[in-house]
Amino acid sequence: MERVGVLFVCLGNICRSPMAEGLFQDRVQRDGVAGRFVVESAGTAAYHVGELADPRTREVLQRRGIDLRSRARRVADDDFERFDWILAMDGSNLSNLRRRCPAQHDHKLHRVLDPLGGGDVDDPYYGGSSGFDRNCDQLLEAFDHWLPRMLGP
Repeated sequence: MERVGVLFVCLGNICRSPMAEGLFQDRVQRDGVAGRFVVESAGTAAYHVGELADPRTREVLQRRGIDLRSRARRVADDDFERFDWILAMDGSNLSNLRRRCPAQHDHKLHRVLDPLGGGDVDDPYYGGSSGFDRNCDQLLEAFDHWLPRMLGP
C-alpha cells in the first residue's frame, strides 16, 4: 500500500506547522492508520533551520501527551514531488508555495483551514500562550475533515 504524504507549512517551522505535524501524527496513530501516512512539516523561510519547535508549541502538545522532536527545516524543491498534500497555515505561505511549485503539483497545495471555510491559522509567535491553544483547536477541527478525504474511499 502506498503511503499518503502530508506536509504542513508555515513561515519558520517552529510554531504552527510543527504543531500540526505532532497533532496529525497523534491523530492517525490513535485512529490506527499511522502506517498509511508520512507526515512532516517545513517552513517557507529558513529563519530557524535545525531548531526545535517553539517551547510554547511543545508545551501545548505535551499537555496532550505528544512529545514533538522534529527540527525546523525549509521547504525543499523535491517536497512538491514527495508529498500528496501540502497544507499551508495561511494565505501568505500558500502564495509563497505557489510561486515555487511546479505546475503539475499545484493541485496538492491547500490552506489547512479550507475545509472549515478557509481563513488563516494566525501566527502565535509574538502573542501569548492563548494563541497556541487557539491554533491547536483550529487544527484539530480541520483534521476531522482532512483525514477522511486523505484516506479516500
